[in-house]
Amino acid sequence: MSGGVGPVSDETALLFLADIAPQSRLWGWSRFVIGPRPLRRVPGMRFVKVLGSGQGGGFGLRPSPSVMGLFCVLENRAAAVAFGAPGGPLQRWRDRASESFTVKLKAFSCRGSWSGTRLSVTAAAPSVGPVAALTRASIRPLRAAAFWRMEPPAERELTDAPGCLLAAGIGEAPLLRQATFTIWRDASTMDGYARTGAHQRAIEASMRGAFFSESMFVRFVPFDAEGTWKGRCLA
Repeated sequence: MSGGVGPVSDETALLFLADIAPQSRLWGWSRFVIGPRPLRRVPGMRFVKVLGSGQGGGFGLRPSPSVMGLFCVLENRAAAVAFGAPGGPLQRWRDRASESFTVKLKAFSCRGSWSGTRLSVTAAAPSVGPVAALTRASIRPLRAAAFWRMEPPAERELTDAPGCLLAAGIGEAPLLRQATFTIWRDASTMDGYARTGAHQRAIEASMRGAFFSESMFVRFVPFDAEGTWKGRCLA
């Protein structure tokens, strides 16, 4: 589905990041073992992934012992609000985090799929204001080394990119199932990064190299941001 069609549903996504407190890290690690099964019973939940991160919440090969995330797609805005509300299902994650950040999202462009699931376009592309992007991929094992050689320059440029308000490297599994979530001041700053430098070279190389067995690229209108990430308030 692409951004050329108007909104067709009230489907709402939610991205949650947490730095699990030291005394709760055993609980956090157990979430990977349990997986998303308990969250699938949440009313209105259509899709959910429990995610890890690179060291320090970044994009490196060393996994972080504390940074975790959730990416959820719920059938409507009301279900997303209830999921993230104080005392709701997300509260037990916040209670165990030394820092957390939550943002709700409406997709205005989507290409590809994640575990066979495609997101619905539920918003018009904004002319002003912040935008968010999610890029995720299942990397072919034989192409992993070549893919990761391209990653450090793109990460350095992303960290310093004008207009980038938040950047997080997340994924279902080390090395082979990776994602990047970003929030930008506006669409022009996001496009300026995406179409230049190391990131553009990585895109061109991935298209030539057939690195991915599955991929998804989504752009969102973010709203109802709560909390902080790396000490920054993004609400």
